[in-house]
Amino acid sequence: MLKTRLSIFDTLNMLGISLFSLAVLYPFWQTFVLSFSDANGASTLGIHLWPEQWVTVAYQFVFSYQNITSAYLNTILRTVIGTALIVFFTLLVAYPLSKKDLPFRNYFTAFFLIAMFFSGGMIPTYLLIKNLGLLDNRLALILPGAVNVFSIIIMRNYLMTLDKAIEESALMDGAGYFKILTKIIVPLSKPVIATVALWAAVGHWNAWFDAMIYIRDPSKTVLQMIVRQMIVALDLSQTQFGGGGATNTNLLLSNVRAATVMMSIGPIILIYPFAQKYFIKGIMIGSLKG
Repeated sequence: MLKTRLSIFDTLNMLGISLFSLAVLYPFWQTFVLSFSDANGASTLGIHLWPEQWVTVAYQFVFSYQNITSAYLNTILRTVIGTALIVFFTLLVAYPLSKKDLPFRNYFTAFFLIAMFFSGGMIPTYLLIKNLGLLDNRLALILPGAVNVFSIIIMRNYLMTLDKAIEESALMDGAGYFKILTKIIVPLSKPVIATVALWAAVGHWNAWFDAMIYIRDPSKTVLQMIVRQMIVALDLSQTQFGGGGATNTNLLLSNVRAATVMMSIGPIILIYPFAQKYFIKGIMIGSLKG
């Protein structure tokens, strides 16, 4: 009787998970199919599980947009450097804050928490960036967010869960704190490092507002800013595009939108499966101990 109940529960559980997964994956698949469809396929009502004809016109249109290639490279550069800096500074700050015998530890923690909840606002930040000479400079997109207090708190809490005996043994063997951090703490902290890195990468990849404020040279802007400009420009223009007018067009506004979505989220989707196993563990452990 118990086995029968467990079998029914497992069946219903798998059915519920399958339906939920389908509800999550179908919009993504619909966007993917739409990005490779022509105008006739996109304008047809119904469920689109497969393109009637595979075409890349939407992607050709997107990549023909001015400065799209340089914006893509700028976004990749910003994401890689920005993520590396956030992880680096997060480790340097979280490691000493995880020591209960650190002098004035609570005051330092309170200082970071105040900075996290309160800021000067947009105008003082803009004036600071201007006075530092970072206007129209790619560093203006990276340096202001190099220290992330929320990530520091998560990593500090995670490091506090590590066995202190390992570090004490290394100190007795003559290792310094920097060597302990690089040789022991970092390998043991892969879950939380992957979590922080994933947050930082997604944040940098999707950011566009700071580029709109600080960047004036179109060759230095980022992908999301170009995508925003493109979508706004398309919304204000026609719903069909083509080289020879409406009679020769094979591209709809919905095709372009789908292609821009796939182009902008593609790299993050490829990275997430590799970081997922660390991501879940890192955020759960890092959120338990204060």
